[in-house]
Amino acid sequence: MTTSTINPLTPTTSADAASQASSIVPANMQISETDFLQLITTQMQDQDPLDPTDPSQFLSQIEGLSEVSSLQSMQSTLQSQQLTSGASLLGQMVLAPLSSVTLATGGTVSGAVTAPSGASALTVSIADSSGAVVDTFQVAPEASGLTGFTWNGQTSTGAAAAAGEYTVSVSATVDGESQSVTPLLESQVTSVTVDPTTQALDVNTSNGSAPLTSVVSIF
Repeated sequence: MTTSTINPLTPTTSADAASQASSIVPANMQISETDFLQLITTQMQDQDPLDPTDPSQFLSQIEGLSEVSSLQSMQSTLQSQQLTSGASLLGQMVLAPLSSVTLATGGTVSGAVTAPSGASALTVSIADSSGAVVDTFQVAPEASGLTGFTWNGQTSTGAAAAAGEYTVSVSATVDGESQSVTPLLESQVTSVTVDPTTQALDVNTSNGSAPLTSVVSIF
């Protein structure tokens, strides 16, 4: 893996903005104009004739409806923009925090890590679906940025590993002690989805799903 050829992905602000729009409009305020007008009509019918409601209160309520409607419209627009942006990633390779990977027959697995400060070595471990470690190897950490690694698809004995699911884990040696490091794996985007609750965009890849905001690079 040559990390210098990968274009860094600038995190999109659409997901953040859509999430903010969703948080601004509480669930109990997300009603249609028809529902709102029905509430106003009911309020007028049920008011005390001897103590009528101040008309200014209706104006205030109508202004509130306008504000809520505008925010809902903005949220819908931002979600549409997110999906359009996400669709452009289909078929692209991304570098994202994932730990599971599918090895094809005769294939290899590439990824990268951000080495912690002071790390003297990085150890990559590959385990099969049963949890048994089939190979480990070390890579020298880069002074800054990402440190790339590639598993050649072979076991520690030099035999070709069987095609299937594997788990990648990385540890760093810092001051003589080992600490876990999150691996970033190269994966192809197969689809994108929007969480209906948070409005966050997730990329679904050949090796699992990850939030778009966690994607480090696309290439």
